[in-house]
Amino acid sequence: MLRKQKIKLVLIELSILLLMPAGAVAEQASSPNYQVNEVFFGGGGALNDCSSNYCTKESAGETVVGNPSSPHYQIHGGFNTDRYPYLQFIVNGTNIDVGGLSTQYATTATATFSVKSYLSSGYSVVTVSNPPQYGSYTMHALSTPTASSPGDEQFGMNLVANTSPTTFGANPSQNPSSAFSFGQAASGYNTPNLYEYIPGSTIAYSNSSSGETDYTISYIFNISSVTPGGLYSFNDVLVATATF
Repeated sequence: MLRKQKIKLVLIELSILLLMPAGAVAEQASSPNYQVNEVFFGGGGALNDCSSNYCTKESAGETVVGNPSSPHYQIHGGFNTDRYPYLQFIVNGTNIDVGGLSTQYATTATATFSVKSYLSSGYSVVTVSNPPQYGSYTMHALSTPTASSPGDEQFGMNLVANTSPTTFGANPSQNPSSAFSFGQAASGYNTPNLYEYIPGSTIAYSNSSSGETDYTISYIFNISSVTPGGLYSFNDVLVATATF
């Protein structure tokens, strides 16, 4: 007899959390009596040149722009740079009902989010939720990168493009380009067609300030002949933390 259960994947905007270390600021050149607000070498400029109706930032003769870095330090070159760090985390997911599951084939789903950071040493994104649950029963989560196996109870995910058990998902996309954005899928979640889920593990990160990186989470669900039938739910809580 074909055994089917119904599972509902609930993505409540991926229940995002943002963490910025207290007191994180960009260092300025200063003494006990004076402060230079963004050191500048060039022909001239102004951070806030305002009239009663308009304000502008101006620069002339900039000699360097960009983001030179080493393993331990980095600078943001250019006169019109913001000295306040920030972390932006945007989720595009909605509630998803993946429907009935079967022992004969895998069921898949996707959700997307994006992250960018400024004036930091990077960021990490951690998943902290329990696997899908029905009452007191928790679906078996894959503790190591594992291929989909219909007929075996499995829950896992990755953040790359896949061709098995079907063609779905996408690799992290750098916006505007890889020259400015550096986010990547973490180990365990970065291999096509292999899936893992460990609560508390890092699924994405960047090792430096980064423009926007767009991520796609690819989920797989497999059941066995002894998986209890019922309506399962999964509220995927992600925590993004800036590092300094």
